[in-house]
Amino acid sequence: MQEITHYINGAMTKGTSGRFSEVFNPATGEVQAQVPLATVEEVNAAVEKAAEAQVAWGATNPQRRARVMMKFGALINEHMDELAELVSREHGKTLPDARGDVQRGLEVVEVCMGAPHMLKGEFTDNGGPGIDLYSMRQPLGVVAGITPFNFPAMIPLWKMAPALASGNAMILKPSERCPSTAMRLAELLKEAGLPDGVLQVVHGDKEAVDAILDNETVQAVGFVGSTPIAQYIYGRAASNGKRAQCFGGAKNHMIIMPDADLDKAADALVGAGYGAAGERCMAISVAVPVGEETADALIEKLTPRVEKLKVGPYTAGEDVDYGPVITAAAKERIERLIASGVSEGADLLIDGRGFELQGYENGYFVGPSLFDRVTPDMEIYKEEIFGPVLSTVRAGSYEEALKITMDNPYGNGTAIYTADGDTARDFAHRVNVGMVGINFPIPVPLSYHTFGGWKKSAFGDLNQYGPDAFRFYTKTKTVTARWFSGIKDGGEFNFKAMD
Repeated sequence: MQEITHYINGAMTKGTSGRFSEVFNPATGEVQAQVPLATVEEVNAAVEKAAEAQVAWGATNPQRRARVMMKFGALINEHMDELAELVSREHGKTLPDARGDVQRGLEVVEVCMGAPHMLKGEFTDNGGPGIDLYSMRQPLGVVAGITPFNFPAMIPLWKMAPALASGNAMILKPSERCPSTAMRLAELLKEAGLPDGVLQVVHGDKEAVDAILDNETVQAVGFVGSTPIAQYIYGRAASNGKRAQCFGGAKNHMIIMPDADLDKAADALVGAGYGAAGERCMAISVAVPVGEETADALIEKLTPRVEKLKVGPYTAGEDVDYGPVITAAAKERIERLIASGVSEGADLLIDGRGFELQGYENGYFVGPSLFDRVTPDMEIYKEEIFGPVLSTVRAGSYEEALKITMDNPYGNGTAIYTADGDTARDFAHRVNVGMVGINFPIPVPLSYHTFGGWKKSAFGDLNQYGPDAFRFYTKTKTVTARWFSGIKDGGEFNFKAMD
């Protein structure tokens, strides 16, 4: 049995709590490792060491810190396949999807190679008589990242790269379900030149999370996970005087207009709805066709596409469309929600319950499910299913479709498929959702923009990566300077008589 360790002061460090969490292979249901769950004392000790290491790191020239990011990016590229397999082994993603997980994190690292530019302050010359004003961005000190199971590489990289490039030390608490990728990234950062102690990887459950939130040295917390936990972490962090950016759940809608290319829309829905077994906060889980004719035609195109999806373990080849969900409990919850949709009157066109794969009968596989005629009062609409289930909510008009989307309490991502520029522009301007796709199903912004939802999908004022990340991980100091006039005529060679 493999025993995963913490990563403290640049070394693999065994836990001392005596408590462990099991790490499963989602494809087989077998326990493949155990990971230690840190105590409050272990978390506080890690923070103390990080604070010591941060002093020199924060004083390091920003360009030298950027060079560590350059080397780190090169090492991620060099070890891409190894990192992807770590992701697949513990999460269950297909290898192409796992490589995408690593790649989207790497892109944020690449932006952080330009951190010196992002960290520049401002200057006002002669703001008053002989007075100059300038501001500088300085690191916060020790910050923390609490990251989810569904992107074991991408989201830790979204957190650590801008935090470290800004001169902070970071306590990273990855998901105990998928801990190995974060550990390998920490090793690669050390190889890239990051000083020991600047990044600490501490595993744990609620006890460790609360220790991070209550530790006075930790100045900021970034979190991604479910909405109830995001709200809890935001509230506790804020009450303790910390900055917090906490990203929660989602219920992402795609509106399909009558003038849309339905083949392209159907292809987009299948990829966005079922990719990664639906375990993405940006997955499209609700299709909103406008008009009965559009809805009927869309369902006709979706059904054969969904029926052809290939479900299996990542080891079955790169033509597998998606793998298992993360745990037995997740599988049970998804199948319960499918049953509730049937009992509440939705039309279940494709039923993914009871899916079995020869040789993997104990794996956490759920077949693709497709619902039609779902209504907003149903549990399958209200809940974030986080599984391979696509619901179709029919709308009679564009305004009704827009209202359905806007009335939903979540506001992470949304999309519209249309051939009409005026409709697309109106949608982008009016919809109360943080990330919008036009003929683009999963509108995750490129790494030099910024990622963040609205409403119950996000808590906090600043988004992830891009310019907002550097604002979040630094504090601004403004200096007002005046120099009084002195000797301007050069040196004097005689003694001056006393007054």
